[in-house]
Amino acid sequence: MSTVYLTREGYEKLIKELEHLQTVKRRELSKKIGIARDHGDISENAEYDAAKDAQAFNEMKIAKLEDSMGRVRIIDDEDISKDEVLIGATVKLMNLDSGGELEYTLVSELEADYDQGKISVTSPVGSGLCGCKVNEVAEITVPAGVLRYKILKISR
Repeated sequence: MSTVYLTREGYEKLIKELEHLQTVKRRELSKKIGIARDHGDISENAEYDAAKDAQAFNEMKIAKLEDSMGRVRIIDDEDISKDEVLIGATVKLMNLDSGGELEYTLVSELEADYDQGKISVTSPVGSGLCGCKVNEVAEITVPAGVLRYKILKISR
């Protein structure tokens, strides 16, 4: 099994999510199952089936998170090179085709959140940026074509 690398922030967020699923969500789903069961015959009760499916999904998600959390290694900035793009780095880029600037933080798949500018190191863009240094140009092949980014700044 592989190690799951997380930032401290990402680790704490996943701990909160796991606690929510184990407590609040489990209780909600158990209550929904009880209410649906009270409606009578459960053999043809769509509400009951939906609640049981939601409960199974929740339990699967809990198991997956527990497995991942058992393999977590918190990224320690002091142990990671600050002059190249690696997991945990925030990188400022210039799109050489449009001239626009953008910024991404490279994180694990569990932490990835495009809306917050956090991309997975295993995504095409994330893996294409890994190992690059300031002033280098990364040419990254994506389904829509080739992206060309100049690395402007790397920070942690």
